Amino acid sequence: MSDEIVGLDFEKPILDLESKIEELKSFNSVETVQLDREIASLERKRDQLINEIFSNLTPWQRVQLARHPRRPHTMDFIRSLLTEFTEIHGDRSFADDKALVGGCGFLGKDPVMVMGHQKGRNVEESMIRNFGMMHPEGYRKALRLMKLAEKFKRPVITFIDTPGAYPGIGAEERGQAEAIARNLREMAELRVPVISVVIGEGGSGGALGIGVSDRILMLENAWYSVISPEGCAAILFRDAARAADAATALKLTAQDLLGLGIIDEMVPEPAGGAHRQLEPIAASLRAALVKNLQDLKKINRSQLVEMRYQKYRKMGVWMESRSEIVESSKRKKSRGRE
Repeated sequence: MSDEIVGLDFEKPILDLESKIEELKSFNSVETVQLDREIASLERKRDQLINEIFSNLTPWQRVQLARHPRRPHTMDFIRSLLTEFTEIHGDRSFADDKALVGGCGFLGKDPVMVMGHQKGRNVEESMIRNFGMMHPEGYRKALRLMKLAEKFKRPVITFIDTPGAYPGIGAEERGQAEAIARNLREMAELRVPVISVVIGEGGSGGALGIGVSDRILMLENAWYSVISPEGCAAILFRDAARAADAATALKLTAQDLLGLGIIDEMVPEPAGGAHRQLEPIAASLRAALVKNLQDLKKINRSQLVEMRYQKYRKMGVWMESRSEIVESSKRKKSRGRE
């Protein structure tokens, strides 16, 4: 990752303190100046400030963290978690979608097939990766890798980090909706364990296209929703500037989704967020993946598919009160008389 300091508005007090610490350290390198005590004091203040700010984050601030320019991407986690990774390219039909990276490797001693959305670190990379938004060939490439994993009985791990599916004319012409729908159906029937991890943004069909899984994990400061806060605000409030209000209403944080039963586990991030320290979050994620993978490997293939089906059947449960049922019945009778 670049050493350039990039921060969000609410991180500014922390970055200011860190700038002062670095300045004092540069002075401290001169033998005639001893500033160890002052540096230690500022470091304690910084750590306290990080804990205060990051223990009271709003949903909108978590959305901003999920989009942080220095946040780890799929390839960062692949390099940290896997050994002997070999990337596989192309959908064998149209093109190689750079918005999705995937291939095979080893998680510890276990061979796995891994794939995920990949964003760029600068404008040029972002254009090549299409900002992590897949075209139809990206979903077909993902499905090709999943079917290859099923053939050789390898578990599948997917990393989700996209604002959504690419909405361009070319993508629609090449069957964007069909490609996503096919992946939903095929993933539901895959006869190997599937684990998905929302590492940043989990937007709409772009996320679901590689997200039908036996276990859904989510990093603490990621978001996962049917629509982005800006899109929701534009539709509901007629004002995209009310994205912060929409983020709260959508219940899109890991904490909310764990309580609602949408995800299975939240992976805690180090103090200050995953963008500050890759090694701790990679270690926590490795432990979570290994644990869940070992649990899923004990389940036979037919039972695995049935359990996955039941998992999604249980989502979105609601209840009607008796008064609502009576009112509904009256409306139906009234329409019948008309």
